[in-house]
Amino acid sequence: MPRHRGAFDRANSAPYELSRSRVENFIKCKACFWLEQIHRVRPPEIPSFTINTTTDILLKRDADSVRGKSSLPLWQKYGLDHMIPFEHENLEKWTNSMHYGTNDSYFNAIHEASNIKLGGGLDDVFLNQKTKQIHIVDYKSTAQGTRSPLKYEPRPVSLDEPWKASYKRQMDMYVWVARMKGFDVSDIGYFVYVDAQHKDVCGMLIDSDPARAWMEFSAAIIPYQANTSWIGPTLLDIRSFLENQSSCPEHTPKDGYTGCDLGRYAKEMMEAVSQTTEVN
Repeated sequence: MPRHRGAFDRANSAPYELSRSRVENFIKCKACFWLEQIHRVRPPEIPSFTINTTTDILLKRDADSVRGKSSLPLWQKYGLDHMIPFEHENLEKWTNSMHYGTNDSYFNAIHEASNIKLGGGLDDVFLNQKTKQIHIVDYKSTAQGTRSPLKYEPRPVSLDEPWKASYKRQMDMYVWVARMKGFDVSDIGYFVYVDAQHKDVCGMLIDSDPARAWMEFSAAIIPYQANTSWIGPTLLDIRSFLENQSSCPEHTPKDGYTGCDLGRYAKEMMEAVSQTTEVN
């Protein structure tokens, strides 16, 4: 059976593939979701955060160095020495977000009631040697002090900021997928956060090789209790929306860190054009 991805096709009976980021789009703004999933109107691209990607790669390599064998010093510091990086033959496929829907060996699962295949690329998985459950692990990086460097005081990284609600939903979805794949998955996921520092740091050019530079990070582990109860109903809502929404809905109004910036921009642009036309 041909895969069902890209633009939604009512005539295609194969499970419709949606990444966790597309589900997040539906939650944030149904208009943007409708434009992309029905008419393939993609939002403007922004440059990728390659430094963030690099920290993810390096943290994964730290875990790979002891995978299936022992814990890491950071985890031991947090009293989690019973947690070791999980070893599995498909782990590298699970981390591949570009090809998540290829086949069952990648990180995806089908929600039968909506016929949606939900998936993505996770960062890592750890095994709890006490409970034999696995825990989803997400690597994050930030630089909290760069917004006001002169007044910055180090503070603990948290998940409290409004925009981090999407981080929590991502963890929820990955816990759900792993369970649907038949794994015994703990409700507790972990965010491993590295925070770039500059306070009391002399500089970057501190290597004996003048062509090398170093950045200092603080590191922390934040536990999060996943909530998967919303995922099934949301996938049913998405299926109904795709099949029955014949016109573009209104963009979700922008409110602080929630809502749709594209809709705000389009609305203000049209108002400006309209006012200019009236004046002329």
